[in-house]
Amino acid sequence: MSDSEPGSDPAPQVPEAPQRRSPRALYRKHFADQCQERRFLSTVGFFSTFTAVRAVTHAIRDNKGPFRNITPGGRHIHHMTFGIAGMILTGTLWINDIGNGANQNSRRASRITSTMFGAGVALTLDEFALWLNLQDDYWTKQGRESIDAVVIFGSLLFLGLMNRDLVREVTLIASGRKEAPV
Repeated sequence: MSDSEPGSDPAPQVPEAPQRRSPRALYRKHFADQCQERRFLSTVGFFSTFTAVRAVTHAIRDNKGPFRNITPGGRHIHHMTFGIAGMILTGTLWINDIGNGANQNSRRASRITSTMFGAGVALTLDEFALWLNLQDDYWTKQGRESIDAVVIFGSLLFLGLMNRDLVREVTLIASGRKEAPV
C-alpha cells in the first residue's frame, strides 16, 4: 500500500531538532543595543577584576605563587593606583569620543573601554577603606568597608544591567524628586 491509499499507516513524523544558537548569535541578539552591551561588559570587567585582585592579594599575603607587592624604591604601590589610572584613561578616551558608543563604527573600542572602566572601578573600590580612612587597613576590620563598597556598587551595576528603569526610579525616589508608589 502507498501512503495515499485509505487505511495505510502514515509515516511517523520525526520532530525537528531544536535549532541551537551559537554563543556568538545569542550575544548579538541580547546585546545588539550598544549601550546594553557596554553595561554588560562594565559589569563583567568589574566582577572579574574584583575576583582576580582578591585572589592575588590573598596569594601575596600567604606568600603563594609568583605574586609580590609592587614596591619600587621601597614605596608600596596599592592596586587602586592602577584603577585610578585606568579610569582616568577611560574617561579621557570617552570625552574625546573614543569608545563611548557615540560612533557605531568603533564597537571594539566601546567594548574595550567599557571593560577597562569596570576593571578600574573594581581596583579602586577594593581599596575603598584605604581612601576613606587614609590608612592601610586592607586586612583589618575596617577593611570590610571596601567589601561593602564593592557589594553596593556591584549591586547597582547588576540592577542597571537587569532593569535600568528600576534603578532610575529608585534614584528619583531617594533624591525626593518623585513620590514612592503606594
